Amino acid sequence: MSSTFKDIPGGQILGPTFDYTHRLLDPSLAQGFVPEAPAVAEASTAPTPRVTDILGRDGLIESSPQAEDGASVGDLTREPLNFPADRDLRLQNLARGDEGFLLAMGYSTQRGYGRNHPFAGEIRFGEVEVEFTAEDVGFAVPLGSIELTECQMVNQFKGSATEAPCFTRGYGLAFGQSERKTMSMALVDRALRARELGEEALAPAQDEEFVLSHSDNVQATGFVEHLKLPHYVDFQSELGLLRKLRKEFAEASAEANTTDAMKEAAE
Repeated sequence: MSSTFKDIPGGQILGPTFDYTHRLLDPSLAQGFVPEAPAVAEASTAPTPRVTDILGRDGLIESSPQAEDGASVGDLTREPLNFPADRDLRLQNLARGDEGFLLAMGYSTQRGYGRNHPFAGEIRFGEVEVEFTAEDVGFAVPLGSIELTECQMVNQFKGSATEAPCFTRGYGLAFGQSERKTMSMALVDRALRARELGEEALAPAQDEEFVLSHSDNVQATGFVEHLKLPHYVDFQSELGLLRKLRKEFAEASAEANTTDAMKEAAE
């Protein structure tokens, strides 16, 4: 589906989503009422070119970055994340990131912390085949298929003295049917491109070290929940230090009061 054009090649297909339906409590369901089965249709084989390509034909949106032949692509599963990070590593990090965190970051950009006005250029949901290229046989071996959701966000335009203004892109990709995460990811991806696009990075969502270092749900959950474990030694050391500081403060206050009293008596 697309929110930028009403009529797109292949038509708008909303799919199994509750975003466009009424969600009302129906008392009749408690009385054994069986609702009608949802409408189904045969899968269409009509071509469905990307919506962003429609804008691209007229040069109204920046070209989609293409990896150069032989260019190395980072792999977060093998190498730790370093800063500044290129977009390939940022997208890997965001795809693995926590949905709630990305939602909050994406929402912040819509509220002005990032100066971004987005449109959902296209959201796609479907199955893709996973392949493994075995070096000893020299061809790709299919491993199976997975469901993915993809979002192409159309964002505010940019330009310069030498380049005509055009829309910019934000990209999101997630496993399963997850429109909310992919939209959030696309918003954050665009915000993190501030340095690349020559924009001033002032908002939290534009700070790649802040965003990428705190998006890992497993790490964040573990670090927060570890506070439930015993910290007796740490706390006792801080408690002892606090008591020492308070004792020194009380002694210093008493000394100051004595000095003030002596001055008043002398006067």
